[in-house]
Amino acid sequence: MDLSIYFKPIEKIEIKNKSIGSVTSAFNSSFPDWESSDIVFFTVHENRGASIYDDNDLDHISIRQKLYNFKWEGDLKITDLGILHPGSKIKDTYSALAEITFEVQKKGKLLLILGGSQDLTFANYAGYEKLEQPINLSCIDHSFDVALEKEEQISSSNFINHLLLHKPSLLFNFSILGCQQYYVGNDDIRFFDELYFDYLRLGELQNAIAKSEPILRNTDLLSVDLSSIRFSDFNGSKFSSTNGFFGNEMCQMMKYAGISDKISSIGLYNLKSGNLRDVDCELIGQLLFFAILGYSLRKKDYPFGNKKELIKYSVFHEDTKHDLVFHKSAKSERWWLEVPYPPTKDFKFERHHLIPCNFEDYEIAQNGVIPDLWWKTYRKLN
Repeated sequence: MDLSIYFKPIEKIEIKNKSIGSVTSAFNSSFPDWESSDIVFFTVHENRGASIYDDNDLDHISIRQKLYNFKWEGDLKITDLGILHPGSKIKDTYSALAEITFEVQKKGKLLLILGGSQDLTFANYAGYEKLEQPINLSCIDHSFDVALEKEEQISSSNFINHLLLHKPSLLFNFSILGCQQYYVGNDDIRFFDELYFDYLRLGELQNAIAKSEPILRNTDLLSVDLSSIRFSDFNGSKFSSTNGFFGNEMCQMMKYAGISDKISSIGLYNLKSGNLRDVDCELIGQLLFFAILGYSLRKKDYPFGNKKELIKYSVFHEDTKHDLVFHKSAKSERWWLEVPYPPTKDFKFERHHLIPCNFEDYEIAQNGVIPDLWWKTYRKLN
């Protein structure tokens, strides 16, 4: 399909040698050959789904100027498709984004999306529909974006409702990283627990940001609410918050996301429209840079049905009289936990029965305790 019908070009940016821009083919005059690249990137000006609507354009050029001139050496290929045209109605933008996602995923590229309100996550998710493969979605967010009490038109504050109710359902697991207690009610927590979804509070992650790595390693689609960065570090989001992630913590998680062999789409949303401070453009550029850097460091050791390259560890559990089976990669030192599922289950679930974990989970199992992530996955598979 010709994706050029969805995009408008950007002005040419002066770039330095040995920079991100030097390995990027951008849509300035002629539409680039994105199919020959490793990473596909574009910006989108669509905020009609935000609770605070602003029809100003994003400061996409200033962000690109920062990103393109970061130092880079290597043979990675990036394509910048330009700016996605918003449709005459928001549903037209959703449709275009879903189609673009499908085409890019069909070719096995990493898709990076910048801008617009976070309800665009729904359209990004819908693009996986034709692939007919269950996926895992993760959000870096200060809240759950779920409205339990009433059904409303899709927006940035309730897109999770629509995503969960969407048919056909492709969602195997959903995770929230960085939720803050005063934004999350008990009903929200019960709702997540009943569906065996995952969440890690901001305090848990700031004490140990590496806890986010196994979740991001198990993610197909990542949606980032830029409002989850604290105001003192970033003033460029639509909704400011006193507390949140520090800029360096968000950069570390973006690197984890890029390294994940499984992640195929990353969206950065709720960026403020209009001019941004120079330092805010710098941070957005850094987030994109670390996602790209992570991609360049991928080990390609995710065990998609093949465990030959992994070291197997078995821990006998006295209560169940069964072994808990762990696998460790010699390439990256990363761990996975095997969760059995009935042979009568659809074959499409096979890619979800090896769950990324860490060495601490192995230690927990050695102490006779079955890790929570094993139970949650077992219940979903069985």
